[in-house]
Amino acid sequence: MCGIVGTLNLTQQHPIDPAAMRRMLGAIRHRGPDQFGVYTFADERSGIAMGSARLSIIDLGGGQQPISNEDGTLWIIFNGEIFNYVELRPEIEKRGHRFQTDSDTEVIIHLYEEYGPACVNHLIGQFVFAIWDERGRSLFVARDRVGIRPFYYTIQQGALIFASEMKAILTDKRVEAALDPIALEQIFTYWSPLAPRTPFQGIQTLPPGHWLLAQDGELHIEQYWQPTFPPARALQPPQMSLDEAAAQLRNLLVDATQIRLRADVPVGAYLSGGLDSSTITAIIRHYTGNRLETFSIAFTDEAYDESAFQWQMAQHLGTHHHIVTASHEEIGEAFPAVIWHTETPIMRTSPAPLYLLSRLVRQHDFKVVLTGEGADEFLAGYNIFKEAKIRRFWARQPDSQIRPLLLRKLYGYIGDLSQGSSVYLEKFFGKGLEDVAALDYSHAIRWRNNQRTQRIFSPDLRAQFTGHRGGFLDGLTLPPDFATWHPQSRAQYLEITIFMAEYLLSSQGDRVAMAHSVEGRVPFLDHRVIEFANQLPPHYKLRGLDEKHILKRAFKDLLPDTIWNRPKRPYRAPIHRSFFPNGQPLAWVADILTPTAVAAAGYFDPQAVNNLVNKITRLGHLGETDDMALAGLLSTQLVHRQFIASFTPAPPIGDGDDIKEVIKQDRTL
Repeated sequence: MCGIVGTLNLTQQHPIDPAAMRRMLGAIRHRGPDQFGVYTFADERSGIAMGSARLSIIDLGGGQQPISNEDGTLWIIFNGEIFNYVELRPEIEKRGHRFQTDSDTEVIIHLYEEYGPACVNHLIGQFVFAIWDERGRSLFVARDRVGIRPFYYTIQQGALIFASEMKAILTDKRVEAALDPIALEQIFTYWSPLAPRTPFQGIQTLPPGHWLLAQDGELHIEQYWQPTFPPARALQPPQMSLDEAAAQLRNLLVDATQIRLRADVPVGAYLSGGLDSSTITAIIRHYTGNRLETFSIAFTDEAYDESAFQWQMAQHLGTHHHIVTASHEEIGEAFPAVIWHTETPIMRTSPAPLYLLSRLVRQHDFKVVLTGEGADEFLAGYNIFKEAKIRRFWARQPDSQIRPLLLRKLYGYIGDLSQGSSVYLEKFFGKGLEDVAALDYSHAIRWRNNQRTQRIFSPDLRAQFTGHRGGFLDGLTLPPDFATWHPQSRAQYLEITIFMAEYLLSSQGDRVAMAHSVEGRVPFLDHRVIEFANQLPPHYKLRGLDEKHILKRAFKDLLPDTIWNRPKRPYRAPIHRSFFPNGQPLAWVADILTPTAVAAAGYFDPQAVNNLVNKITRLGHLGETDDMALAGLLSTQLVHRQFIASFTPAPPIGDGDDIKEVIKQDRTL
């Protein structure tokens, strides 16, 4: 795992400055503190500088970047891991390629020599890599299929500037930081901007499953993979029985887990106490001889704590278990650092405990952990899938007083919904109830409720995005046959493409793990597992209201009954109590929410903010929507302060660092 940076002259010639690379790499030192590398090339036609900050995991001594092909005409920088590099290397060597290292990085560059952009189809991994072709004067960049690893870019004054994190791009003097009003509106609706948009004006993300080619002053971007589902009619009758499908899922997931243990450093695992991480740790214990150390989060707030299940699973497997306990105040105090790493407003505090967890991992000298993300999206684990199913059932008898009560079972952890009257439930979930043909039926009610958080926006901000789109799906490019899919498949696609890549795998994944130089590996997001799961009949995944049924059936024998059979409980963290412990704001919270500070930033109405704060101090409690508004408010104010009003990146890498430098000029090829 690493971080990458670079700048390429497209239509204007700028000096190629290695010092700029050192500043950019310094800004993301946390992603790869072990080694650094800089490649520069300049002639009368073009100029490029690329840099790497390396977290050494495979081929510790020989894998320092940049790495070239045999004749030095192709150069690569790489963030991520290719898990099937062991199988790919002999095939490449048979084609006559000679290797200088034992790294997975070098496998990519030889694959590119053979297949060009189609090389991505051969890779099992999580990656962003950039390859400079000196002969063709072209830059090729590819991002993994589901977006586990990040990539951002902007074009300024005829130059392409890119990096693994936006803070590195902001070190370039040609880039001026400003928040995008439409992105803010999207974050307060979907929890993340719609790719390729980012929170910052002029900075874009390369969407998951896409590659980019920069050549002759132009950018060409192409999608090479996306999650797809068969038409609903093609699922009947099923091509295999449930038991046959469970056996195949087990085989795929075991292999996906085993190859993700490949490393020249120790590999640990997160253990939340839920089904997904418990399955991964059980696979490691039963199918490998690896020594297993596990890590988890506990909360002093019992409403969020699952430590009893974590300890139970650790004892069942006999792992060496480590736990960090997060208090309200610790979550609140960590939040500014979390926002520095996520680089975006967020509507939850959930990344903060994960930030504390990755710090614990690093303190125990681990660089790599396996995690359970992805199972809920691809095996229908979230309550939103059950909610849509119940609402469709209710819509068949919209006057029923009994059917909406099923919804109460889903949200025992949300007082507004679990304790509300049947009238409240009908009002909350009944809007658009009978519009079952709508393509956004599963998510519209959620997004509509999220938009209530925008009540705290300032009039000036509202004026900048009012009327910019019609429906919730505007701005999304849906697959041509999307309307033919089963409703559950459509719901899964929306969750995967909007929530997973740009929030779950970013703010709750890559960014808070790499803040402490920890690489997370995600077996459920192996594309072979994904493509298999997407072809399964929906009822294999959500059987009645039993989520991830096929996963339970596949691994029931490896897990205690109390783990595989326990009710689904989503990972959450306290919000207003973290910022207002004992009813009073933390010092930084009080400072950032003064009327002067709010007015100076300009995103929120000071009076609306004051009303929200008074509600906390007067009542000591906020509902779900106000909690989200508070998290979004504070994180937006922090983004403004840290990246716009007072941007202070980490110092550049220096001569005392382990740096590999390659400089080329005026070479005739």
